[in-house]
Amino acid sequence: MNKKAVYIFVWTMIIAFFTVLWTEKCVTKTRQKGIDLSFISTSHFREQKLDEDFFSEIIKKKLPGEDVAIHLLNATYGTRNWKKQSGWIEYKEAVNAIWNDVKYFPIPEFTNTKNIGVTYENSWMNERTYGGERGHEGTDIIASKNVRGLYPIISMTDGIVDKMGWLEKGGYRIGIKTEKGAYFYYAHLDSYSNVKVGDEIKAGDVLGYMGDSGYGSEGTVGKFVVHLHLGIYIYPDGVETSINPYWVLRYIEKNKVKCYTEK
Repeated sequence: MNKKAVYIFVWTMIIAFFTVLWTEKCVTKTRQKGIDLSFISTSHFREQKLDEDFFSEIIKKKLPGEDVAIHLLNATYGTRNWKKQSGWIEYKEAVNAIWNDVKYFPIPEFTNTKNIGVTYENSWMNERTYGGERGHEGTDIIASKNVRGLYPIISMTDGIVDKMGWLEKGGYRIGIKTEKGAYFYYAHLDSYSNVKVGDEIKAGDVLGYMGDSGYGSEGTVGKFVVHLHLGIYIYPDGVETSINPYWVLRYIEKNKVKCYTEK
């Protein structure tokens, strides 16, 4: 290779190098103009997936919402100072609505027996086929004893009773709207406690009792095991968005109301 060719090659590489740097700087600058709130509707955000190391850290904190908000953005777009981005306040409020009103696990701890418990797993978007193929928008909390009306269902949050009554897929359900605007959906109930639409609810109040209602006309039972389907929904820009409750349940699972059963 002659000197001219070497000279051209060297300058070509230098130009290429600085072109890459300039392009990356422009892309980064563009990304930092603000937080695109359409991120809230993506499957990544709705799944609320947290790595175990980070999760162990937020367990120690009382209000994890802001930390979760930053963690999800960093995992998707890379680390930067998100608090200085436009759209941060709206985005943080959406995350806080999911996390920061939660106080209690939805099923209590029985103090007089160790034989009555529940289990749950991350079943987010598992296939469901009743009424057509769809993804599972929630977490099922399964009773160890398949007995209707045995397990009280506890409100995880303060809020207002927004909806009650029968849904074909959800059976007898109750929906609580929280102060920050999230909707906590409890489905497949056997019965309700003494509540009605419009009532003010405190975290820890009994909403009803776990059952196996649903998948048919009103009153249908026995199509599946006794369990609670928990859903969480938020409404950015008025659009209903379902959120995976699994990590929220894990975060709150040791905060249980104590109760006694004679059954």
